[in-house]
Amino acid sequence: MTEVNRQIRLARRPVGEVRPEDWEHADTAVPVPGDGEFLGRTRYVSLDPAMRGWLDDRPSYLPPVGLGEVMRAGSVVEVVASNHPGFRVGDHVVGTFGVQDYAVSDGKGALKVDTALAPPSTYLGALGMPGMTAYFGLLEVGALKEGETVVVSGAAGAVGTMVGQIAKVKGCRVVGIAGGPEKCALLTGELGFDAAIDYRAEDVREALRTHAPDGIDVYFDNVGGPILDAALTRLAMHARVVICGAISQYNSEKGVRGPSNYLSLLVRRARMEGFVIFDYAPRFAQAAAEIAGWIGEGRITVKEHVVEGTVDDFPETLGMLFRGENTGKLVLRLV
Repeated sequence: MTEVNRQIRLARRPVGEVRPEDWEHADTAVPVPGDGEFLGRTRYVSLDPAMRGWLDDRPSYLPPVGLGEVMRAGSVVEVVASNHPGFRVGDHVVGTFGVQDYAVSDGKGALKVDTALAPPSTYLGALGMPGMTAYFGLLEVGALKEGETVVVSGAAGAVGTMVGQIAKVKGCRVVGIAGGPEKCALLTGELGFDAAIDYRAEDVREALRTHAPDGIDVYFDNVGGPILDAALTRLAMHARVVICGAISQYNSEKGVRGPSNYLSLLVRRARMEGFVIFDYAPRFAQAAAEIAGWIGEGRITVKEHVVEGTVDDFPETLGMLFRGENTGKLVLRLV
């Protein structure tokens, strides 16, 4: 064990894109666990679009990361010392431990995971928050029914890849919207989507006419902005629009652009609903078991983009999300 705990802290609140000077790279002593606590060495750090929102000092479903605080992040740690009866040295644990080499925990909000059943990174992706978000957002908020047409934006991302595959498991037609021919080929090839739209090269509204000729029953939105506007023009009667995120808007210095075509909700007797995944926490185990079953049956393919590096590589790796450079779940593996 080294004598230094490397941390990434928030140095200032970003305006627009997050810049290197928004972060502080700090060294502290490795913490010592007290009674009822364990010490974990970080092995994998989750990178998620929601992190950008946590940096702004405004009301949200979680308080903002404070200036000078360790950046909030989900991660998998390996227990290296323990005074907690529920956690032993060698256990792998998933929780919100922050962007740092070591973290002390009293076990609250921490969950032991079995790395013999799935790689540690998968507990941050398909069996973690992205998987839960796709499952409950699509099946509960979206009220999906067999035979419907589902369109998902950000389809090659951590949540989008899961949304499309779960919809296929449930017997639906699935159209994914993603950026670039490689991502679109992945969707219709390896992941089994029925069609893919390259928003960088195609007119999304016209492409939706082609690929969803009878309208969209469930639109799962991860990006907001013009793509949300285009989808709203193609809603079927009694459609459901699931608001999961708006990554195209997070770095805007002019504020979030609202939908201009929202009256389609009135005309099509549709509804638009946002959700926060933590509201479904009591049912996570049930969802994870069902998703794990689909993975085991080969009905869902896990897509992960694992970057190897150190804690210091976190800021650059986070930027990959907003440049569209990742496919599937983005994870930083500390080596």
